Amino acid sequence: MNDKQIFISIVIMSAVTIALRFLPFILFSGKKTPKVIAYLGKVLPYAMMGMLVVYCLRDISFKSAGGFVPEILASAVVVVSYIIKKNSLISIISGTVSYMLLVQLVFV
Repeated sequence: MNDKQIFISIVIMSAVTIALRFLPFILFSGKKTPKVIAYLGKVLPYAMMGMLVVYCLRDISFKSAGGFVPEILASAVVVVSYIIKKNSLISIISGTVSYMLLVQLVFV
């Protein structure tokens, strides 16, 4: 790909992303949000978080301690830090840092 094709690709992807972001505001401006959309807005964030947890923990191997202990401990760090701080961002960062430290320093 040359520079012109790359630029055109980026412009098209940006335009589609912007259009998708503004589409709900255009469709529902001045109208009451349908009950189905409101329901999905309440339910989907929890469903996506559950799917992410399953996705992240799907390859756990119980053959050795290095295959499951870092994941279990990091997950516990996320849960405990969320209970204490009630902040998702802090919980995710603390879990990621603890997992990386365990994998890189403890379970080499």
